[in-house]
Amino acid sequence: MIIGNKNFDTENNTYVMGILNVTPDSFSDGGNYNQLDKALFHTKEMIEEGADIIDVGGESTRPGYTLISDDEEIERVCPVIEAIKKEFDIPVSIDTYKGGVAKAAVISGADLINDIWGFKHDDMIAKVAAQYNVACCLMHNRNLEINPYTDYIEDVLNDLRESIDIAIKAGVAKEKIITDPGVGFAKDYTQNLLITKHVGRLRELGYP
Repeated sequence: MIIGNKNFDTENNTYVMGILNVTPDSFSDGGNYNQLDKALFHTKEMIEEGADIIDVGGESTRPGYTLISDDEEIERVCPVIEAIKKEFDIPVSIDTYKGGVAKAAVISGADLINDIWGFKHDDMIAKVAAQYNVACCLMHNRNLEINPYTDYIEDVLNDLRESIDIAIKAGVAKEKIITDPGVGFAKDYTQNLLITKHVGRLRELGYP
């Protein structure tokens, strides 16, 4: 799989994604890297520690997170993406479920769209991935209040099939698609362990 200018051999190797949250309220590192110089310093640290791709997020998705506008999210992520691409030779992904943010990020240099809603939140985002021919990571998620599980593992696989179908219908090339089991999203403790145990079943979908 080609992401940016790098070839990721997903059949034979495992790769590390370094998470760069340029937010004031992330659950893991909120407020630590939402200044450009600190973001670049942390990027350098992660590359030295073995990161193969840097994932930039501008809106926290922790429990109880605060929704922000597209414009605010764009203002947070795009200068950081541009600076990373200027300073380092490493692919960058944008962590967003919003089409407008994804488009601005890709124009700024992002090589992959990492969507926690698997292209189901915003109709525009799949079209952006197709238009700019960038890779996409389709994460499993669902609204359990509306759609509770009936057969957990099969439900996860079917939800991801729906995300893949959205991508393909929008024109995303099959070789640009990655699937993500969504550990920590719409899952309790036991379900997180189960999907981790059975993560190999995602291979049934035909994508890394």
